[in-house]
Amino acid sequence: MDVTDLELESRLLGGLPIVGVFYDRLGIDRLLEAHVPGDARLRISPAAALGVVIRNLVVRHAPVYALGEWAGRYDPSVVGLVGDEVGLLNDDRVGRMLALLFDTDRASLLTRLVLDAVESFDIDLSRLHNDSTSLKLSGAYATAGGQERGGKPTPAARHGFSKDHRPDLKQLVWILTVTADGAVPITFRVTDGNTADVTTHTDTWDALVALTGEVGFLYVADTKLATFDNCRHIHTRGGRFLSVLPASRKEDRVFRDWVVTNTPDWHEIARRPTRDAEHPEDIVSAYEDHLPSADGHRIIWIHSTAKARRDATRRHQAITRAIAAIDALNTRLSSPRCRIKTAVGAEAEAREAIAEADATRWINIHVATDTVESFRQARRGRPGPNTAYKKIVTTRLRIRFAVDEDQIAHDAASDGMWPLLTNDRDMPAAELFDAYRWQPNLEKRHAQLKGTQLVAPMWLRDPARIEGLLTCHFIAMLLSSLIERTIRHAMTDTGLTELSLYPEDRGCTAPTTARILEIFTGVARHELTAPDGQVLRTFHPDLTDLQQQVLDLLDIPASVYSPVT
Repeated sequence: MDVTDLELESRLLGGLPIVGVFYDRLGIDRLLEAHVPGDARLRISPAAALGVVIRNLVVRHAPVYALGEWAGRYDPSVVGLVGDEVGLLNDDRVGRMLALLFDTDRASLLTRLVLDAVESFDIDLSRLHNDSTSLKLSGAYATAGGQERGGKPTPAARHGFSKDHRPDLKQLVWILTVTADGAVPITFRVTDGNTADVTTHTDTWDALVALTGEVGFLYVADTKLATFDNCRHIHTRGGRFLSVLPASRKEDRVFRDWVVTNTPDWHEIARRPTRDAEHPEDIVSAYEDHLPSADGHRIIWIHSTAKARRDATRRHQAITRAIAAIDALNTRLSSPRCRIKTAVGAEAEAREAIAEADATRWINIHVATDTVESFRQARRGRPGPNTAYKKIVTTRLRIRFAVDEDQIAHDAASDGMWPLLTNDRDMPAAELFDAYRWQPNLEKRHAQLKGTQLVAPMWLRDPARIEGLLTCHFIAMLLSSLIERTIRHAMTDTGLTELSLYPEDRGCTAPTTARILEIFTGVARHELTAPDGQVLRTFHPDLTDLQQQVLDLLDIPASVYSPVT
C-alpha cells in the first residue's frame, strides 16, 4: 500500500470525556429520552440534540446556529452522537428540540434529575441559598409577551431593574437556589423581566419544600426576603430563614439611634485576614438586639472592624466629592455666561451634585445672593478729570454649605454594623454570620451563567425556545458544580491544598470546572485510515501527569481517553 494514500484523521476529545462521566452518572440521557420523546420521523432524537447543547454549555458556549460546526471538531462519541448525526445539527432542528423541551413536563424532569444528584453525590440540603439576576435581551422581542403555549405561560421580556446596568434593554429574571454544600443548583425559575424580587420568595420556598420533602432547611436570601409577608409565610409553616434586615425598616434606625448614646455588649465571633498591612485582621463581633423585630424575630447585629474603616473612608470621600462639586458649581455661577439665573435652579443643581456624590446626609446648603458693585463710564471716549461714571450693581448666586458634624458623629457610631434577621431561636450568632457570609458563592453561579456559559446574547427570539435553552443552562450548571465539588472534596480528603492549573505551574486552591477542562484543551484522538475507509491504527492521547492527577481526583479512569484494547 502506498503510504501517500493513507489519511490521518484527528478528532478532539478535550474535556468532554470528563463531562460525559458525570453526564452518565446523572442519567441525563435516560431522563431526556423519557420526558422528551421523539418519533420515527426525527432523524436525530431530542435527547441527543439536547445533550449536545448541554455539553457545549459546560465546555464552551457556541450559538445554536454554530452548534454543528462546534460538534464537528470532536469525536462524535464524546458529544453523545453516532455516525453522521453531527451533520444534522442546524439551528432550526435544535430550536425545535428546545421548544419540545419547553412543552414537556420540565418540573418532573428537573426534580428527578436533582434528587438523583442529591442521592448519588450525597449532597447536604440543610441550608439553601437563593438569589436572582437579570438576563438582558438585545432586540424588541415582540413575540415574548407572556403568551401561553400549550396551556403554559411563557416568560415575558420586559424592561425592569437591570442588574446588568442596561435599563435600555428588555430582560428576563433568573431565580436560582443552590445548596451550601458545593453551591450545587437545585432549582431555578425564569420570570418576566419586570418581576420584583420581593414577590418571588414564597413561591420559591414552597417549591423547595416540595422538592426536599421537608421544611427544616435554613433558607438564606438577601434583604428582599425580609418583608412581613415573606417572613410570616415561612415562619408559620415551620420553616427557617436568614436575611439582612433592610435599612428601610424602623428597627434598623432605632438601633442606630440607640448606639449613639449606648455601648452594645459585643462578643467576638471571628477573625479574618485582610490585605491592609496596617490592619492585618478583621475582628468580627456580634450583639443580639435587645428588641426583636416588629414581627417578633431575632435581630443579630454584626460589627466588622474592616467594614468600620471602609464606612468612615467612604463617608469622608463622599463629603470631599460633594464639596468639590459645590466649588465647581460656584465657579460656574460666577461666570456671566452661566445659564442658571434663579436661586431655585441653583439649589436644585447643588442638591443633584451632592446626591450624585452620596453625601446628602452630611452636607447642608443654602443659596446666597452676593452683590458686586462696578463702575463704567457714562459715555464713550477717553476718560478725563470730568468724566462721569455710573455704578453697576451685579447680583450673583453662590452656594453656601456646612458639614453636619452632628449627623457625621451619629452615623460614625454605627460604622461597620449591619443586622441579620432570623426566626431560628437556637442557632448561635457565629453560625448565622458564617451562613450569610457564604451568600457570595451563589453570586459566582450567576457569574458562571453570564461568563463561562455566556447566556447573553441569547440568539433566540421564541420565548419557548429561550426557556428551553435556559433549562439546558441549568443542567449544564449542575454538571459543572458537581465536577467542582467532587475535585475540591477529593483535594480535602487527600490533604492537597492546590493544583498547578494556572500558567507557569502556579497553584489553584479552588479549581473551577472551566479551569479543570481547560488543561485538556487540544487533547485529541488520531486515526490512520486506508483509502477504503478502514481504520488501520488508532493513536490515543498520552495524558500529562497533571491531567492524570485530575482524573484520579475525579475518580475517572484514564480509559475514557485511552480505552484498553
